[in-house]
Amino acid sequence: MTLYAIYDPKPGKPALPAAVPEKFSWFAALLPPVFLVVHGLWLELVGFALAVAALVFATSVIGEDAAFPLYVLGAVWLGFAAPGLRRHALAWRGWTHRGERVALSADMAQLEAIR
Repeated sequence: MTLYAIYDPKPGKPALPAAVPEKFSWFAALLPPVFLVVHGLWLELVGFALAVAALVFATSVIGEDAAFPLYVLGAVWLGFAAPGLRRHALAWRGWTHRGERVALSADMAQLEAIR
């Protein structure tokens, strides 16, 4: 079972509540730019692109043997930070935090939040 943070949409906007799982995101760790685009985290995408560009330019100084593990470390960090980034983005867009639910899946957490 997983803990989900439940967010309600802006008032007057017909949508289901969002359920953000509080766990490591393999999607964010394996495909960071795709994860950021899918969830509309545009500023974070720009930061990620700048960090990767800086890592590419620093490769001549630090060496290729250090650049790849640093990229992997950043991707793993993003996997752990993904729930917080999504929660922050929803709050910034006007969604309100309703509370937490423990459920087997995000769909079940949404159903419990609707009741």
